[in-house]
Amino acid sequence: MNPQNGYDVEDITVGMSAEIAKTITDADILLFAAVSTDTNAVHMDEEFGRTTMFGGRIAHGMLSASLISAVLGNRLPGPGTIYMSQSLRFRAPVRPGETVHAKITVKEVIPEKARVVVDTVCTVSGKVVIDGEATLMVTSSKKRQEAGK
Repeated sequence: MNPQNGYDVEDITVGMSAEIAKTITDADILLFAAVSTDTNAVHMDEEFGRTTMFGGRIAHGMLSASLISAVLGNRLPGPGTIYMSQSLRFRAPVRPGETVHAKITVKEVIPEKARVVVDTVCTVSGKVVIDGEATLMVTSSKKRQEAGK
């Protein structure tokens, strides 16, 4: 792994995986609401949340999903990775205080295009809360060498 460019496409193989975990706090929810401007009461107001099918406040789905981006940009493939697409299925809510584990697993490597397809999943206590698939543009040592000639 190159610390500035992460893993190059030539170093990535099907089955490689990486993950991170983060406990979602009230502050995270408030800050995400401020940045995203999504102030839906189900995220911001416990009393309102109790009137919903969730029985209480829940974190923004995209807050939990954003942890996938952290895995991709910081772990695998790492720095230099560009998100091209992401599908998401929201399976269950995440509540303040719960720890989300975001994991990616390499599903396909397309070396000639410097692309990687990964399965993405977020879990809380072993239960899937989000799953999907992402396509990434990754760095290439071959292309760097060709550019240097």
